[in-house]
Amino acid sequence: MNGNDYFFQDPVWAAAAKYGPVKLATVDFRDGQQSMIATRMRTEDMIPILEQMDNFGFSAMEMWGGATFDSCIRFLQEDPWERVRTFKEHVKKTPLRMLLRGQNLLGYTPYPDDVVERFVTAAAKAGIDIFLIFDGLNDVRNCEAAAKAALAAGKRVEGNIEFCSSPVHNVQSFIKTAQEFVDIGASAIYLEDMGGMMDPAAAAETITAIKTAVDVPVHYHAHCTGGMTEIAYWEAARAGADMLDVDISSLALGPSHPAAESIIAVLKDTPRDTGLDYTKLSPINRHLKEVREKYKDYTTKLIGVDISVVRHQIPGGMRSNLESQLAQMNISHRLDEVLEEAARVRADLGYPPLATPFSQLCGTLATMNVITGERYKALPKEAKAYVRGEYGRTPGPISEELKHKVMVNGGEAITCRPADLLEPAYDRLAAEIGSLARTEEDVLTYIMFPGPGRAYLEKKYGGQSPQ
Repeated sequence: MNGNDYFFQDPVWAAAAKYGPVKLATVDFRDGQQSMIATRMRTEDMIPILEQMDNFGFSAMEMWGGATFDSCIRFLQEDPWERVRTFKEHVKKTPLRMLLRGQNLLGYTPYPDDVVERFVTAAAKAGIDIFLIFDGLNDVRNCEAAAKAALAAGKRVEGNIEFCSSPVHNVQSFIKTAQEFVDIGASAIYLEDMGGMMDPAAAAETITAIKTAVDVPVHYHAHCTGGMTEIAYWEAARAGADMLDVDISSLALGPSHPAAESIIAVLKDTPRDTGLDYTKLSPINRHLKEVREKYKDYTTKLIGVDISVVRHQIPGGMRSNLESQLAQMNISHRLDEVLEEAARVRADLGYPPLATPFSQLCGTLATMNVITGERYKALPKEAKAYVRGEYGRTPGPISEELKHKVMVNGGEAITCRPADLLEPAYDRLAAEIGSLARTEEDVLTYIMFPGPGRAYLEKKYGGQSPQ
């Protein structure tokens, strides 16, 4: 009996055959480098392999969004908008995808609808083909404005569910979120295990349930932190996942994602065979090995597996940044304490999925609690805004201790879509940055990150006003 016969005699694999080949999306230039080298890769290091990546057969290339925009202007002194246009010059076949934080866009707080519309329209014009939209609380109300703008620009909208475990998350809650995404125009649903903490059975069960509930493709994205994700990808393929997110092996595993080469090899001769030839990735992998060595000062400290992620659920990208921040404070030895406290903080916050910005919020509060030795002795403004409901509906109830500290004068938390309370801001902020911004993209760069944005524009234009 050959391998092919074996798989087709297995009833689960035989049933999965109807879904056809598993598609793969590369996330090397966004989440791969974000998880492994703190998003420090420069565009010049991407260009040499773009055409090879384009010709390989990936079904999407995620290369923008997340922390890439912030990193470009804060650390690399690069125009993030030019990165998109550069990719478009070299990538002719593969759709370019960006990860968008719903109403938060690429920042950490909600923006008014006029800013959301302008940003999404500008990103579409620059060359983004797929807008993968999520909300850190799975509050799809916060994704409506971005989805509407992307669809109006003739682009594809896909809905990203923050897949996690807690006393308030279950298969039915994820189905509800998926249905809400489809209602606002999503043409695919993603399950994103940003911490690598979901077991294979949970992944398969949830994928199967969502595929039954909605009539759009279901994709799976997970990090390898907990050591279960390659098995989870196998089970996801058996359950009918239509696409899996991968990295080239040099940027894979650890806090990052499964390696494309491995997934292609393991699915070969199964009913979900990708049809791709992983040997063609060898020259790309050699280049990325050199690139990773170039950025070795930013490489994550996580080697192998950290099963504690099942408890603290800190995602790969956040973990690498947290390691860097603790090192700067000379308290790297207290990482385990911070991770344990993060689990307690998350419960107090009502079990938000630890996606941006809530991974940062949870990590910040945990760090402050550990350093001060007193829980919630100081609360940053973002924590107060969260408790007041300015980010949206929390999955579960917030602890009474936190509510008491924030709502000292009483009052009720916000229950409407938070952006409904925000006044239009684009024109006001455009006037605020004035002639330093030469284009609408410049204005949007400033709006995303006012401090770093202004500093970047001053360097970009040498502090000179237009003639």
